Amino acid sequence: MRPLFLLLFGAVSAWAQLFSYGVKAGVPLTEFLDAAKSQQFAFNSATNRYIVGPTAELHLPLGLGVEFDILYRHFGYNGSGTLAGIVTSSSATGNAWEFPLLAKYRLPVKMVHPYVDAGVAWDTLSGLTQAITSAVAPNRTATTSTSDPAQLNATATRGFVMGAGLSVKVLVIHVSPEVRFTRWGAQHFIDPNGLLHSNLSQGEFLLGITF
Repeated sequence: MRPLFLLLFGAVSAWAQLFSYGVKAGVPLTEFLDAAKSQQFAFNSATNRYIVGPTAELHLPLGLGVEFDILYRHFGYNGSGTLAGIVTSSSATGNAWEFPLLAKYRLPVKMVHPYVDAGVAWDTLSGLTQAITSAVAPNRTATTSTSDPAQLNATATRGFVMGAGLSVKVLVIHVSPEVRFTRWGAQHFIDPNGLLHSNLSQGEFLLGITF
């Protein structure tokens, strides 16, 4: 019985050294949407200032590793103005899911381990809805809704990711602050009039807590 227990304990310890998991949370350093206004119409964005999701990493020899994250953010934007002589307002909300797959390298430094990472990411939208209210007559309005706003360009895109951070062990957990930059290949939103668009360049500050 004792040899079996020692074998299981050794297997669990080896697995813990090979694989880690936890959560990442942070804030965007750039705006998800850029909004502007003209003489007849105006947009403004209302993106929530948080990013959160699970993370997992496979640890390899020589300070190498492979990390996969699932990061979530909620966003929204509003528009108001006059189109073809009709006063309209709109409100859109949705969710953005980011899936980075990164190769990591930890520098061989004691206590605090600086690291760099790079890889690819996929970003997709879900739950996108837009409500449009139009003044069709004095004291009378009509509201319609859609999951395909006129400003929508692509529901999914992919890009290149690079970042740098520190990994610090505190008791049984690792705390990893990181700054990450992503360059996307396509914009989720492009307003036909040029007043609203999503950014191709994205910066994030993330804090990872893993076991």
